[in-house]
Amino acid sequence: MGCQLGKLAASERRSNNQVLTDGPPPATDPRLPLTAKQKYSMLASWKGISRAMEKTGICMFIKLFEENQDLLNMFEKFRQYRTKDEQINSMELAEHANNVMNTLDEGIKTLDDLDNFFEYIHQVGASHRRIPGFKVEYFWKIETPFLAAVESTLGDRYTPNVENIYKITIKFILQTLVDGYEKAASKANPT
Repeated sequence: MGCQLGKLAASERRSNNQVLTDGPPPATDPRLPLTAKQKYSMLASWKGISRAMEKTGICMFIKLFEENQDLLNMFEKFRQYRTKDEQINSMELAEHANNVMNTLDEGIKTLDDLDNFFEYIHQVGASHRRIPGFKVEYFWKIETPFLAAVESTLGDRYTPNVENIYKITIKFILQTLVDGYEKAASKANPT
């Protein structure tokens, strides 16, 4: 009798709190290019990244500069650091890497609220208009270094499925940055 009562109480708690049942997962916002399961996997694996934000960010920027040496000149605070060792030990690069990773962290954490996600990432994209010499295509140059840094941080947890989810997510974030950058241009130069 106690077992049946416990099951009944548990089932009522689930229905009152709307805990997921055995049915399909709730639909995601159609603007999000991830399924509910992919979003869950993204958020779960991102916890591993969030515990190593600075390391991941520095790794990402070192890979960015290895592939795009010319972009180093865009960064006034640490452009003089030309070697990998100098970059690894640069407090200025670490600070910028943390800022970028915190932006990505905030973006990823708001995937459940896409209105806030778009508002925030559009603002970040628009803010790059104030950087002298910045070109919108520079946003895309971080994609490959980001994926490499995530792979390095996650290690064997970076499965082909997780890799696919990160590819979709970073493309979504970068496109949203581009949209914010371009929206700011159209507001500055209405036709």
